[in-house]
Amino acid sequence: GTFFLGKNWLSRLFKELTINLKEETLTLDLPGLEQFCENLSQNLDHGNILCLFGELGSGKTTFARSLIRSIYKKQNSEAPHSIKSPSFPILITYEVNNIEIYHYDLYRISNTSELFELNIFENLENSITLIEWPEIILKELNSKKYFSVKFDIIDSFSRKINHNIFL
Repeated sequence: GTFFLGKNWLSRLFKELTINLKEETLTLDLPGLEQFCENLSQNLDHGNILCLFGELGSGKTTFARSLIRSIYKKQNSEAPHSIKSPSFPILITYEVNNIEIYHYDLYRISNTSELFELNIFENLENSITLIEWPEIILKELNSKKYFSVKFDIIDSFSRKINHNIFL
């Protein structure tokens, strides 16, 4: 038989994984997203894992870029001039003072053995970890506490963001 994910499978998966957690839904434009990231950066710490869900172009990388800039700002440090999407390198790391930020894009990872080759699990405890396209790693993250941020496109200027980050 063919395995068919069906309509809205990503939304169903997201709901299933976050069902017992408090959630908040926001509608944000870019300045609103930057403010949201600014607020989040105040309380993020080593060991925090943020899984970023959403279709292509929904704002995952824009969110990651804004959050990384906010973390640098909180540390009174100048952010890197260019914060790129890790689509091709799969991982880009940033270090500011004693904080390491690991930004993953797992879109091109097709099996879990590749996750172990990336040493992704060794780095989770000691860093702030942002994971775009996290579907392949969710089962492995089961024992760890992670936050979910789901992006839906409303129009070219705004996104609906559903998250469970309450620090």
